[in-house]
Amino acid sequence: METRGLVADYDPGRGHLTVWGATLVTHYHQRTLARLLDLPLSRLHYRSTDSGGSFGVRGDFFPEDYLVCHVARALGRPVKWIEDRVEHLVATNHAREQTHAIEGAFAADGTLLALRDEAWQDEGAYVRPTGMVVADICLGLLGPPYRVPAFRGVLHDVTTNKTPIGPYRGPGRFQNTFVRERLLDLAAAELGRDRVELRRTNLVAPAEIPYEPGIWMCGESLLLDSGDFPGILDRSVAESGWDGWVAEAAALRAGGRLVGNGVAFWMDKSGLGVYETAGIDVDPSGAIRLLIGGASTGQGIETVMAQIAADALGVEPHAIEVIYGDSDLIPDGVGSWSSRSTVIGGSAVLKAATATADKARRVAAELLEVDADDLELRGGRVVVAGSPDRGLGLGELATACDAVSSLRRGESPGLGAREVYVDEHMNYPYGVNLVQVELDRVTGHVEVRRCFVASEAGRAVNPLLVEGQVAGGVAQGLGGALLERFDYDEHGQPRAATLVDYLLPTALDVPPIEILVCEDAPTPSNPLGAKGMGESGLLGMGAAIAGAVDDALGRPGAITSLPVTPERVLELLAR
Repeated sequence: METRGLVADYDPGRGHLTVWGATLVTHYHQRTLARLLDLPLSRLHYRSTDSGGSFGVRGDFFPEDYLVCHVARALGRPVKWIEDRVEHLVATNHAREQTHAIEGAFAADGTLLALRDEAWQDEGAYVRPTGMVVADICLGLLGPPYRVPAFRGVLHDVTTNKTPIGPYRGPGRFQNTFVRERLLDLAAAELGRDRVELRRTNLVAPAEIPYEPGIWMCGESLLLDSGDFPGILDRSVAESGWDGWVAEAAALRAGGRLVGNGVAFWMDKSGLGVYETAGIDVDPSGAIRLLIGGASTGQGIETVMAQIAADALGVEPHAIEVIYGDSDLIPDGVGSWSSRSTVIGGSAVLKAATATADKARRVAAELLEVDADDLELRGGRVVVAGSPDRGLGLGELATACDAVSSLRRGESPGLGAREVYVDEHMNYPYGVNLVQVELDRVTGHVEVRRCFVASEAGRAVNPLLVEGQVAGGVAQGLGGALLERFDYDEHGQPRAATLVDYLLPTALDVPPIEILVCEDAPTPSNPLGAKGMGESGLLGMGAAIAGAVDDALGRPGAITSLPVTPERVLELLAR
């Protein structure tokens, strides 16, 4: 949401470079810069700042990330650079421009027998570091969570004279959800089947979990290790009052209004990146510092990580200072992208906090002359179970972990821990989007009257933040479905170089949103049971709105591209 910027300060005397930048992959940028500048990692201090929003673009390494640092070293003085909005729109990653030719084979009862998809992706003038990830995920998750006995997918990556592409919230999944769900809507119409029932028929059943369809994606075999896909569809229909929506829309259409409903089932992936790091330090005053490899992009990472550590340490979350994105304080990390912060970063925090709590019990057991199993952490103290007056504060225990005493115990000095959590494989959030729209016969405007989103979170560490992610995703999905488009004219010049021309939804465009956060299928792949929620709410909006416009027009399959502009609606009405 904010334009990119960078500050670099080179100290010629020490040969030391300090960089402040809004990135969600601090250590990746540090390592890349060190290689390009031929500097040891120990002489390159990268400090990530709050990115002011990310949505994928903060994860790439751009030319300016090198050039600003190169100039600072050449001049021997600090250099600051920030782009304006025009530069940001024309030079930063673009996304989502794909064309698909998809075919489906169905039995008479609506059972899906096979899928075949051939797609073309506009890669732009050259390949960004993360550009090919979009294509990989798009095909890999085209079928799930549906049962697809036979599947063939080919994606042609085409270079053009446009700005290169990269991840943009829900890369590949916003596109493949639209393509797949459009096919299912058309199939339901041709077969005379209810749209919801056709989906229910083809969803992988709980008895089939774990489900491994034999698809290789993002370096691993796709494995659905948990889920109740028909269950969340049924809950969505019941709790939204979907049958009432259908009856209402039919009645309004009978009165001459253009009202329709749309449904989309989406599948996400989270936890990419294999590992994450975390560290905890307790000082003699009792203050607790939590170091994480993730980054703040407005998603509430500081709150969630403090909650996880606080539960293990028996303190209130506000007692924990959370520090992120500082390569000197925490020398390794993977970052915040791919809805991985809680899933992998939170698991690393849990591991570090548990190790710190275990050490506190061991030290307290020695000092109090009790068994460690009889101790519990509560209110910033380690106390004897059943005798809360007998115990020691975390600060006292940190003091007792001095170098000499720790050496005698055979442990490293200090009260704290540094841990790395390695994820076994990705996990797969999923959910349902239901929308109701009304079309204006005169202007072609698409008004979203109702919106219901159900998301399976596995375990929601902070349900309020999960709802915030869903609501934000809905708003962004509205943009992709109805407004956001980056056009070029016949001479290759961009037509949307300002926010006057590149349209974004405002608060006035976002309808009331009903949100259902489910915790029915925790994943066994991480100790929290959590599934990433960073892209939920967004993924099904394009498909659901397209289906609702079709329904309002009475023309199944009419919408084949996004955004659904007023001009397109008027064109369809004219036909």
